[in-house]
Amino acid sequence: MHAILPFTILAASHLASAHFALTYPEWRADTLTLEDEYSQYTWPCAGVPADAGNRTDWPLTGGSLKLQLHHKWTYLFVNLGLGDNVTNFNYTLTPSLWNETGNGTLCLPTLPLPVDLNVTDGTRATIQVVTSGESGSALYNCADITFRSSAELLNSSECVTSPGVSVAVVNQQANESTSTNTSSDTNTTTGDAGKSAASVPGVNTVALTSAAGLVVAFVVGLSW
Repeated sequence: MHAILPFTILAASHLASAHFALTYPEWRADTLTLEDEYSQYTWPCAGVPADAGNRTDWPLTGGSLKLQLHHKWTYLFVNLGLGDNVTNFNYTLTPSLWNETGNGTLCLPTLPLPVDLNVTDGTRATIQVVTSGESGSALYNCADITFRSSAELLNSSECVTSPGVSVAVVNQQANESTSTNTSSDTNTTTGDAGKSAASVPGVNTVALTSAAGLVVAFVVGLSW
């Protein structure tokens, strides 16, 4: 990891516009306005310690995710680690690479949990969101959550994706790409655990490129 730090520092000057906000679940700290104190280039959580902010109650089968993105496109990864002070994000909520395009708000009404992940009411965890832009440098933000049986998804008025913002799931085993329109009116909910990322509302499936595969290995490798 140390070997990539000089490259990351050099890339920071022209990637400042590519920073992002994790608005739901609530992030540990506002790493945009507090960028003198925290850096989104710092793995695993932008340098923000655990429980620096509030914990968000999240449904047992998976919950909503809302991001504010400040770039034309990015690769997007969402990882999960169980515990009070997570250092190992060994569960992925995006088992295939996600390719997001457009500036603005991206809201996923339901992000299902892995089928083999058994959580109960009161289980504590941390969600790690990673983006990687054109240069390959990774940006990180984290949100601490508590799984609750009483927790609810964001409603349709709260979970709205900006016009022109869309996500394609890059299916590593797909031979052909499929395309559908993505907009805020696709934000219907689903609570089924264990579904693939391609089944998340508003997310398309496209074929994997070799370059994208390298990014997956790089970012997921850092998370583990």
